[in-house]
Amino acid sequence: MEHANLQIFIAIVLFSFLILWKIFTARRSKGGFIRRIPGLNEIDEAIGRATEMGRPMIFHPGVGEVQNVGTLAALGVLGHVARKAAQMGSRVIVTTAIPVVVPVAEDIVKQAYTQAGRPELFNSEDIRFLAASGDQLALATANVMEQEKTAAHFFFGMYDYTSLLLTEPGQRTGAIQIAGTDQYFQVPFFIASCDYTVIGEELYAASAYLTREPTMLGSLIGQDYAKIIVLAVIVLGALSTTLLGSQNFFVQLIGVYR
Repeated sequence: MEHANLQIFIAIVLFSFLILWKIFTARRSKGGFIRRIPGLNEIDEAIGRATEMGRPMIFHPGVGEVQNVGTLAALGVLGHVARKAAQMGSRVIVTTAIPVVVPVAEDIVKQAYTQAGRPELFNSEDIRFLAASGDQLALATANVMEQEKTAAHFFFGMYDYTSLLLTEPGQRTGAIQIAGTDQYFQVPFFIASCDYTVIGEELYAASAYLTREPTMLGSLIGQDYAKIIVLAVIVLGALSTTLLGSQNFFVQLIGVYR
């Protein structure tokens, strides 16, 4: 509470109101508008390419725990990839280093195939816990790429130094690769080794856009409103300081009108 003051309290109340308001609005109207991220168009194309080649695809939901916001967003993208793959009759192989992610991913993929009317295509062995160590996970995933001859790779979620270790084998074999992470230090490695990259907070927008889940949509839109307010305050503050000096802006206004 070192920096707690009236302004911070007002900001918290205002931003919380905006987020909750947009969540309830999205639930009533069953969604909201989010600009489509260009990289998302390539997801369907990558799935289609793998299906045409008769080869499976790999989805990796990052190295974060299941409660990590990046992992949750990645699981939302997994649901979309699994639904599209089920509709086209293709296989999705999920590799992870987090044991808790396995049953969650298995349920998401199984539900996608069931809803598409093709439950017989689902194979629980395609949801694979490979290794707890990052280096071993990257090596095991590269082995899966070679054995299964995968044609499309998706890397979404939180990543560490293993980002390049995971994507470099796919880049070498010519598979189409799409990645997205909220870890800015890993973005350059994805840009260098992947065909398309979803950067930073676009990961959250991608998950909300693809799932159309009202709570995620409303929360995202509410946060954008809050960012607009913060940006407006910064601009007004900069202008007032530039035009009126270091004195209080409202005091100057009172003096003018007197």
